[in-house]
Amino acid sequence: MVAGCGGDDDDGANPAPPPAKAADFPKAAGKTLAELSRGLGRGGPVLAPSVSQLTTGENRFGFGLFTRSRAQIVNATVAVYVAPAGGGQAKGPYPARFESLAVRPQFQSRQTATDPDSAKSVYVARIPFDAPGQYEVLGIARFGKRLVAATSAVPRVPVLDAAEDTIPRPGDPAPRIHTPTEADAGGDIASIDTRIPPSSMHSSDFADVVGKKPVVLIFATPALCQSRVCGPVVDIAESVKASGEGEGVDFIHQEVYRDNMIDKGLRPQLAEFNLQTEPWLFTVGKDGKVAARLEGAFSAAELDDAIRKAKAS
Repeated sequence: MVAGCGGDDDDGANPAPPPAKAADFPKAAGKTLAELSRGLGRGGPVLAPSVSQLTTGENRFGFGLFTRSRAQIVNATVAVYVAPAGGGQAKGPYPARFESLAVRPQFQSRQTATDPDSAKSVYVARIPFDAPGQYEVLGIARFGKRLVAATSAVPRVPVLDAAEDTIPRPGDPAPRIHTPTEADAGGDIASIDTRIPPSSMHSSDFADVVGKKPVVLIFATPALCQSRVCGPVVDIAESVKASGEGEGVDFIHQEVYRDNMIDKGLRPQLAEFNLQTEPWLFTVGKDGKVAARLEGAFSAAELDDAIRKAKAS
């Protein structure tokens, strides 16, 4: 399960929950995750991480929150706790902020509009890891005055030593990949874009513009996405592209699978970035270096911030 799975709530009809504050959640105080969850309400939600690449140091930890019947929850305040697998001492609480994935209708793809399971929101916490290894995750959700445990959909999350992270990080040179353009497609835009209608992000080849101007590069496949969040994040990129924040920036959408067929494997552009999952987004500054990277679901506000970092590079 990931942040795009499940859910039929409409964010437009649900106000954002109040910001989570660490003071509103139990202190870890040397307890294990099992000890922290004792005494909390039973039958709580499921916490579904939307990220797979975690490293030592501070991480953006995105996740969705779902009922046991797989409906997306958008009205809780949440904090996250982590501990070494096997009963180690927990750290936290790390308050999570709520991020809406809603866009105006003119930027919404047919896939997003017609898929009841497409992601509508994401919670984001900043979590530091001191050492590599396997970690367990616990969420605690607050509904009014009631606290309930949010069980992770995955039993453990791996954390790599940051020095072993092969995916380009902020400050790393961006691999100079060629991305197919609308001209390359010879009018067959569907061959390079599974979105309906196709995105407007195929005018430039990444190799031609990197190092010359800020670039947003998004690896996503709206029709074939395994995480069900590609459609919404491409919609968000289209929305931001049309905004003031997108001025002076090249936006490039790169599809994920060869010939848009899952059984043919990943396109070579993903291999150059050492990517095995989708979606991923990178912003790259005029210096040709990665300014920010986002895995999984992200909001327009997060993309705006990533673009500002690229413009400042």
